[in-house]
Amino acid sequence: MAKEFSVPPVVFPSSTGNPSVPHQRRAPAAPPFQVPRPAASSSAGGPSNPSIPFMSFDVGSAPASSSFSAPVFASSASGPLSGGAASFDDEPPLLEELGINTRQIWRKTASILNPFRVNPDLHEDADLSGPFLFLMAFGLFQLLAGKFHFGIILGWVTVAALFLYVVFNMLAGRNGNLDLYRCLSLVGYCMLPMVIFSAMSLFVPHGGVVIFVMGAVFVLWSTRVCTRLLVELASCGDEHRGLIAYACWLVYMLFSLLVIF
Repeated sequence: MAKEFSVPPVVFPSSTGNPSVPHQRRAPAAPPFQVPRPAASSSAGGPSNPSIPFMSFDVGSAPASSSFSAPVFASSASGPLSGGAASFDDEPPLLEELGINTRQIWRKTASILNPFRVNPDLHEDADLSGPFLFLMAFGLFQLLAGKFHFGIILGWVTVAALFLYVVFNMLAGRNGNLDLYRCLSLVGYCMLPMVIFSAMSLFVPHGGVVIFVMGAVFVLWSTRVCTRLLVELASCGDEHRGLIAYACWLVYMLFSLLVIF
């Protein structure tokens, strides 16, 4: 059962009401915080009030920023940029800086194409740029024939250069002056007939007599050129021409078998 409570009425005192009723004093409300403005001296550029815990700035009195200046370009050829342009013009081509002489490679290639007029003087300066191009072309033609032989070709050429280097220096004895770098360059350049044979084998049916005859011709071509270059460029090799030719024939016979089979 709910219990009822009697609430007495609330009477608010007023200034015009009953004077006998005591008034309740209210505490005066604090004024809101106002930021004091700087004095006239601070607005004119003088020191600000030290009692203010922060600094005040006048935007109008701040000087213009000079951190970014307009770029200055050289107006004549004698400016600072002319020296850099002249230095770029005087620099050699990129292939020459890398040691790749395209004219020399073409001359060596043309000398290999004629097996009866080989110029050994052109191969005095050995390089590996031309042989690398020939080996990549040989591997590309083999790839067109459905054979992936890039690793085999590079490995066989390295082993063949080591083989000819050892054989020649054993035959020449102490008087042999054939270094391995030059031997690798000569073996690589003499791979040009094998590259031609690999390209022509794409249009010749395999398993017939024609492909074997072509292989024999190109093997003899490579053997003759490589033998003459080795004998002419390295001393004390003329009396062992037959043995050097046999070693070269074995090397290029392997590459011809790689093309045929």
